[in-house]
Amino acid sequence: MSKLEINSKFKVPKFNTCCSPVVSHLERSEKSQPLVTVLTSRSTGAAGRVNRPNAFTLIELLLVLAILGVLAAIVVPRFVGRSEQARVIAAQTEIDQIAVALESFEIDNGRFPTTDQGLGALASAPADVSNWNGPYLRGASPKDPWGKPFVYIYPGRRNPDYYDLYSAGADGQEGSDDDVHNFEQS
Repeated sequence: MSKLEINSKFKVPKFNTCCSPVVSHLERSEKSQPLVTVLTSRSTGAAGRVNRPNAFTLIELLLVLAILGVLAAIVVPRFVGRSEQARVIAAQTEIDQIAVALESFEIDNGRFPTTDQGLGALASAPADVSNWNGPYLRGASPKDPWGKPFVYIYPGRRNPDYYDLYSAGADGQEGSDDDVHNFEQS
């Protein structure tokens, strides 16, 4: 079957751009079943002019903006504190992960890294350690969610038989209320 024979089997109506019908059909010449329904964007009214879709009025737009403003005033304050809370949780999770790495280091070497060796001893072997089986932690010096390095002290000031591991928190000041640490509040 040639291309000319295929095209001659379909009757395609011609559309006038200003007065096109709302719905038109492509029909086969043998059968009257529509193959494709074409929707046009314009229709003519009773007076013969083109009907335009209705637009929103200024009052309707202002009403919608007022409703969105009220919703934002209710919802936004509930989520503002969530980002800081999420950072505190992330810091505590990272402290827990570092604690696992420190415990692994201690099991392999019989002691925790010194304060001078710091958390870098978890990423690369210190010179005075013979049973180092790391890296126990990726990266030389992990940073807290506020972009500052975690503070590691061994033996700890708060935990004399253990280590102190903490983040100075959002304010960056050690010893303030927003610190995240591995020791209990006293």
